[in-house]
Amino acid sequence: MSDAPETSHQTSQEIPTLPVTFRPGRTRAVLLTAGVAILVVITTVAMLLEKLSPGERLSFVFTGALLFGVLVLLSRPKVVADESGVTVVNIASRHRLAWAQIVQVNLRPGDPWVFIDLSDGTSLPALGIQPGIAKQRAISDARTLRALAEARSIGDPGEHPDEHHDEHHR
Repeated sequence: MSDAPETSHQTSQEIPTLPVTFRPGRTRAVLLTAGVAILVVITTVAMLLEKLSPGERLSFVFTGALLFGVLVLLSRPKVVADESGVTVVNIASRHRLAWAQIVQVNLRPGDPWVFIDLSDGTSLPALGIQPGIAKQRAISDARTLRALAEARSIGDPGEHPDEHHDEHHR
């Protein structure tokens, strides 16, 4: 087993051109495929069962659509880095961070995803980089985001009071 990152990913020394999006591609593919399969199977069963009333069939389809929606929501996380900062999209939230707000990018052994340490002393989970199915990809992405943050941070975060607060969007 090789610990070398896949050739299509950046190494820690290479900084990609911006914007760049990090997202757990394999996990996303599994979730979306499972969601479509569940919706199709439940809908097919609802249509094939002859003893169901139209309301019962509709409840089957609604349940399948609800499960699909949950899996789509779980596949939402991503981290987008651009010239002005980083957008962290988690399951139910979106945070916009200026580069100066990012103190450190961490992915320690056993962490379920990347944690971004912020200049206000808090830490923000970034579910868009997670080692679940593709561990080497997540390590490579975390190193790339760390290199971007180090290259883009501008001196002391205290010098940029306007960029200290992140925006919350839903």
